[in-house]
Amino acid sequence: MFELIDVTKVYKGQKRAVDGLTMRLGTGVVGLLGPNGAGKSSLMRIAATVTRPTSGRVLFDGTDVVAKPDVLRRQLGYLPQDFGVYPNLTAREFLSYLAAVKGLSARSARARIDELLALVNLTEAAKRPLGGYSGGMLRRVGIAQTLLSDPRVLIVDEPTAGLDPQERVRFRNLLSELAADRLVLLSTHIVSDIESVASDIAIVAHGRLLRRGTPEQLLGAVEGHVWETVIGPDAVAAAQSRYLVSRMVRTPQGVRVRLLAPSAPDSTATRATPDLEDAYLAAVGR
Repeated sequence: MFELIDVTKVYKGQKRAVDGLTMRLGTGVVGLLGPNGAGKSSLMRIAATVTRPTSGRVLFDGTDVVAKPDVLRRQLGYLPQDFGVYPNLTAREFLSYLAAVKGLSARSARARIDELLALVNLTEAAKRPLGGYSGGMLRRVGIAQTLLSDPRVLIVDEPTAGLDPQERVRFRNLLSELAADRLVLLSTHIVSDIESVASDIAIVAHGRLLRRGTPEQLLGAVEGHVWETVIGPDAVAAAQSRYLVSRMVRTPQGVRVRLLAPSAPDSTATRATPDLEDAYLAAVGR
């Protein structure tokens, strides 16, 4: 349904933000996971037809949307990382304005906006000016606007920024429901946002696709390479320079370290069950 073929983006006077990346995407949640500065936002803007690639093709149902962007835009809901609003408008007024831009009739827009405000838990705040909203509430308005035209493709860039834990859970559950019959491309650097909803995970860094697979496939790649051991505080720096250390916890006995290595780092180390953070660190760290 959606293809990025050898996509490259080079900004004037800068290094490559996206470097020859190819991905074929279908229905479901595809999680794009990578550190800040990995090129995720540039790739999302290209996928959403906001930015043209320097080279490469973007196809939607076989049509090159770099040349014909409206083919995708009619079926697209996009939430950028830097989503902005008109602070003097209420949530209902703002969504009504965007619904008109998208070509929805006033009658259908009213019903759809009521549904979406309830979906993102903003019904009681719908008549308040957006300038008085918290960051998390503004993200929820942004989520609502992506769904106005019931799109086939959702592209969301760092969507849980500013959301509290309860709102993040609500949003992840919503994404899972929406992905039943559409493509959801979710970009984030937060591993927990991906592992709860995505059955297809792409790890990117330096504008390149490093690894892609199901959570089980990514975990299988580091099976037997994750260890836990307790070391003295004075040995922490040496461990960090020698191994990929995923976490450390100070205890009365010393510093409990979780790290990646092909063999046991010392005689007291025990093998640990890998998680997605380990798989991510292994891909990006290398």
